[in-house]
Amino acid sequence: MDIKEEKYQLRLYVAGKTAKSVTALANLKRYCEEHLKGEYVIEIIDLLEKPQLAEGDQIFAIPTLVRKVPEPIRKIIGDLSNEEKVLVGLDIRPVNKL
Repeated sequence: MDIKEEKYQLRLYVAGKTAKSVTALANLKRYCEEHLKGEYVIEIIDLLEKPQLAEGDQIFAIPTLVRKVPEPIRKIIGDLSNEEKVLVGLDIRPVNKL
């Protein structure tokens, strides 16, 4: 059995079910399924329910996506609608479809 790279641990900070938050989650799920199939975990943190969690990752705007693993930690703010920007920001190389 070969050693696989760690799964991407992604944390999406939102504040309720706003249009931007819903769009960000839908975009994130789509990119992950296309480029990280089976290699990612998404945690959604609603700051309306748990505002104290914003401090740990220094969240100042929402929605914000934080890549916890692999390190270094990276953050992307917004609805994640620009796929190229998100992939570059998370350091994800597009999958070559053969």
